[in-house]
Amino acid sequence: MARAATHRGGGADHAPRDEHAGGLKGEKGRAGGSAASLALDRLIHERIRLGIVSALAVNDSLSFNDLKRLMKTTDGNLSVHARKLEEADYITCTKSFEGRTPRTEYRLTAPGRRALERYLNHMESLIQATRG
Repeated sequence: MARAATHRGGGADHAPRDEHAGGLKGEKGRAGGSAASLALDRLIHERIRLGIVSALAVNDSLSFNDLKRLMKTTDGNLSVHARKLEEADYITCTKSFEGRTPRTEYRLTAPGRRALERYLNHMESLIQATRG
């Protein structure tokens, strides 16, 4: 019999989304806008987390082992990065059992998809400004 539990981010130590963005407020960026409007989402910008969110954007769901293989990382490293994304409500984690074998599935949430879209738009703007 399969047993499943869904975990979602949140709680007292959950940081508001705008704290994920880096940058200096009020200063002018090279492209003429303020640095705050050009700030990267620091949560997604990290390589492993960007890889997780990107992989989930093109797949309905991926298992822990699938993501570990794709990211070429360790169990501990993937767990830490996935937890940060989960706490920000960018991904959901569903744990279940297939027989006696635990299975962890990840899915991208709507806020996670929007965050990735903002991140990609920002990177495209930076590329255009640099080539400009």
